[in-house]
Amino acid sequence: MTTPKILIIATSADKMDNGEDTGVWLEELTTPYYAFLDAGAEVTLASIAGGKIPVDARSLSEDSHKEDSVKRYMDDDVAQADVAETPRFDEIDTSGFDALFLPGGHGTMFDYPENPRLSALIEAFDRAGKIIAAVCHGPAALVGPKAASGAPLVKGRKVAAFTDSEERAVGLDEAVPFLLETKLRELGADHQKADDFQPFAVRDGNLVTGQNPQSAGKTAMLVLDAVNDMQNAA
Repeated sequence: MTTPKILIIATSADKMDNGEDTGVWLEELTTPYYAFLDAGAEVTLASIAGGKIPVDARSLSEDSHKEDSVKRYMDDDVAQADVAETPRFDEIDTSGFDALFLPGGHGTMFDYPENPRLSALIEAFDRAGKIIAAVCHGPAALVGPKAASGAPLVKGRKVAAFTDSEERAVGLDEAVPFLLETKLRELGADHQKADDFQPFAVRDGNLVTGQNPQSAGKTAMLVLDAVNDMQNAA
């Protein structure tokens, strides 16, 4: 089997409309990042605007530091350097990648949707049968892309994402431009979920999505399974 090549694209948004700081939720970046590396994949980290990826300070809390991947990241100078200086995603050659992974964090709600460059990339991956994956708020990137038929990419497909009840539980339902679960349902997605803040991820063909930060590991494992299946079928 050839070495899987996985592109991770993180948010560049560091503020919400209410002025609160935001960014990527670190666990949703570090858990897949290390899962992919440990599986022997080649990982490229990029962002929407390039430069330093903003990290939501709330994901750096004492509780968050208990996450193995976050602790590992804190001792990893190479990974920290990668996060501190990323290429803009549309300035790199994406043709050689097997999978695209979109970590969440509330920042994604402001620069993933209605982003024609990102939508075009997701559509290109979909047409090529490559793996598209996102976790928590990362599926905000799936709001804009279309299937080959012209219908919303998520229409009729099983999708998990940060739920409306989880958004209300963290008190940010008024701070985001839309509720992600509601939006995905409006687009015709078969939205699936577990109880709030419980790990849950689902795969529908080449589309892999996870519900919340706790689902980052499950989502990453489904991505690796999907890439393996894709390579075996080639």
